[in-house]
Amino acid sequence: MGAPFPPFTLETALTKVRAAEDAWNSRDPLRVSLAYSEDSEWRNRDQFLRGRDRIRRFLTAKWERELDYRLVKALWSFTENRIAVRFQYEYHDDQRQWFRAYGNELWEFDGAGLMRRREASINEVPIQATDRRFHWPIPGPRPLSDAGIPSLV
Repeated sequence: MGAPFPPFTLETALTKVRAAEDAWNSRDPLRVSLAYSEDSEWRNRDQFLRGRDRIRRFLTAKWERELDYRLVKALWSFTENRIAVRFQYEYHDDQRQWFRAYGNELWEFDGAGLMRRREASINEVPIQATDRRFHWPIPGPRPLSDAGIPSLV
C-alpha cells in the first residue's frame, strides 16, 4: 500500500501525489487511512490526530459534512522521504452552500512508504455553484485530461 517508497525521485513523488489525490477522491476512509502508518501524526487545521483509527474516524466525519467533495493536489517540492503539496478542493454543505478550500501539506514517510506525519494548513471560502472548477463524476479520480490547480486564483 505504501509504494512508491523513499527515497523519492521526481517521477515517484509525482506518482505518490496522484495516488493520494485519487484515494482522497474515493472518499473511502478505510482506503485513505491505509496510506498512513499505524501511529501516524496529523495536524489538520486546528486538530491534532494520532493513529490510523483516529484518522479513519476523522475522514468519515469529514465526508459526512463535506458533500460532493472533489480534490486536486500538485507537487510543490520533495526530498528523500518528504513531499510538499498544494491543493484545492470543493464541496457543499447540507444547505447546498459551496466552498473551495486552499491548502498546503507537508508529508513525511517511513521506509515502507507509509505517511508517518502530515501537517495541513487549510483556508476555505464560500463560492457560488457557478464558480466551481471541479466537475468530474464522483466518487472517482480526476480525469487525466483535467488541468488540475489553476494559477493563483
